Amino acid sequence: MLHIATLRRALVLSLALPFAHLAAAAPESGFVVEETTIARIHEAILARKLTATELVKLYLARIKAYNGQGVESPEGWYGPSKFIAHAKGINALATLNLRPATLKAWGFDDHHARSMTDKTDADPSMPDALEVATRLDAEFARTGKLAGPLHGVVMAIKDQYDTFDMRTTSGTDAFYANDRPPQDATFVARLRAAGAIILAKANVAEDASGAPRSAFGGAFLNPYDTERSPGGSSSGSGSSVAANLVTAAIGEETTTSVRSPAHWNCAVGIAPTQELVSRHGMMGMGLNTRVGTITRTVDDTARILTVIAGYDRKDPMTAFTRGRMPEKPYESFTGERSLKGLRIGVVREYMDKAAFAKADEESIDIVNRAIEDLRKLGATIVDPGEHGELFTSYIRALAPALFNITFARQHPEQFPLDADGNPATDQIATLLDMTVDPSLAPGNFTLRDLGTNVGRTPGEAKFEKNLYWRLRGDANIGSIADRAAKANFYHDPAFPERKPPLLATDAEKILDTTTRLQRRFAVQQIILQAFADLDLDAVVYPTGTLPPTKLGSPPEPPVNGRTVLWTFLGTQGFPAICIPAGFTTHVYDRERDPAAPPDAPLATVASRLVGPVPATLPVGVDFLGIPYSEPVLLRISAAYEAATGHRSPPPDFGPLASSR
Repeated sequence: MLHIATLRRALVLSLALPFAHLAAAAPESGFVVEETTIARIHEAILARKLTATELVKLYLARIKAYNGQGVESPEGWYGPSKFIAHAKGINALATLNLRPATLKAWGFDDHHARSMTDKTDADPSMPDALEVATRLDAEFARTGKLAGPLHGVVMAIKDQYDTFDMRTTSGTDAFYANDRPPQDATFVARLRAAGAIILAKANVAEDASGAPRSAFGGAFLNPYDTERSPGGSSSGSGSSVAANLVTAAIGEETTTSVRSPAHWNCAVGIAPTQELVSRHGMMGMGLNTRVGTITRTVDDTARILTVIAGYDRKDPMTAFTRGRMPEKPYESFTGERSLKGLRIGVVREYMDKAAFAKADEESIDIVNRAIEDLRKLGATIVDPGEHGELFTSYIRALAPALFNITFARQHPEQFPLDADGNPATDQIATLLDMTVDPSLAPGNFTLRDLGTNVGRTPGEAKFEKNLYWRLRGDANIGSIADRAAKANFYHDPAFPERKPPLLATDAEKILDTTTRLQRRFAVQQIILQAFADLDLDAVVYPTGTLPPTKLGSPPEPPVNGRTVLWTFLGTQGFPAICIPAGFTTHVYDRERDPAAPPDAPLATVASRLVGPVPATLPVGVDFLGIPYSEPVLLRISAAYEAATGHRSPPPDFGPLASSR
């Protein structure tokens, strides 16, 4: 394996050479880059039909063609966005790993430069993507061997993770003294050591907030409909993979920030077990944040997971991986095509048409077909029925005691308070009664209800982000207060403002994660009990039942615990993987009610239904398992993927004319 340190030393010696061989021209290699996989790339390199340099240039040509802004900004960069149907740019990638001369030769603007604070960018210890590719090619020519399991694989990294050679600001236009962090995130270093080429930083919803917009990057678009959201907050990671701008990308998930972009971009997104991959080098590594991959195939997901998973002393949570990882690489679990012997439960709580709205119905139908496909593949389907509930009996039996004070706060009818806010009854006696007789628990307490009113964790965001900045050691940005005071902000009514939540976060004075920790333990106990009793290997449910949100329009209102995406189980540390399940034929959107106040925020403004509107948009299905069950989830996903083949690239972003 060619270690990155060796690569850097070798490149120092070669940088005196002219840069002409790195300049802009897509190669005529005959290699089809669209929809390619890691296995195909390696097959072509080993057959000497492709070089890493040629591959990088093929992707750069597509980035040049398809990574444009795709919106109009009549009031300037930070002002409102005007969205365009069938725009030819999706604005997925913020920063390109190219030195200034090469960036200019390819025709990219300075805004995509590796650093805004180091304009010369001549440090020989920071090879750019083409220089890394050149060295990989030279090593392969000399040895005939791949440098590692990801040799030549071209990747984008969400701009929430540290890369020593490219700016890292989590989408912000903050005034860093040095916008490059001093070192790579641990998993980034592992990718490089395995031979991967980090070509770009992917656009991220500012501060990983969710809405596909940032002050530095602009607005981010869905390649299947450029007037719609690509999901968030790993927006650019998902759309860049979908549009074949890179081989694979890394995202971050707090709720569904890996699986949401996979779901809406017809991609494969895995949010692994919370402790499986190091979060070191993540801006704001909280108790429910995790590193995940976005690819076009399950096999590629597994190959990357093999490289980045495992213990890292810089992230204490990864200590839980000791003795719990498979002996074989994750890709060894993707070859089985039968699901015979596996039991898969159906989370009907997330699929009840009677509980939701018209906008949810077609996605539910698509996932129902996916369940039948699993049955045809040999799986035993454990289905509580159309209006049934897989987990409710376990929640009613276990939640009162496990959640205790939190449960009491959620149900004031059963746990009343007096005028002074103190318990008016013996809460312990009531909890005891409910534990002995679960029928006494509140009648509407389902998995959907468990995911609402879950309480806050004051101070967590402030502590984690300030810790990141303190360790980074920048001379200008050292805290949330600095971040709020020393930055440009967008003002775009299509997206939430970013400065007010920063100020609110900075005003917090205590750190209290007890609610989050209690909730995680309680939910894991409930779900593990259900898995054990029902002898389940995994469960299946829609990643979400709503289509990609139309940018600049109100979202579908929540109903019966259903929000835009199903987020709750993933936030409790369970591994989950999203796989393409098909496409809609029509959708229902929302438009602002004409009677609503013109300045009402989109998230809460009164709206009315529009539709059905003809639309071919991706729908994803989730497979979720108990912690460290990634091998089982990969087996299920690979078999389903092979049997159905629902991955289809976006029609407006096809092969370039020069590569046909």
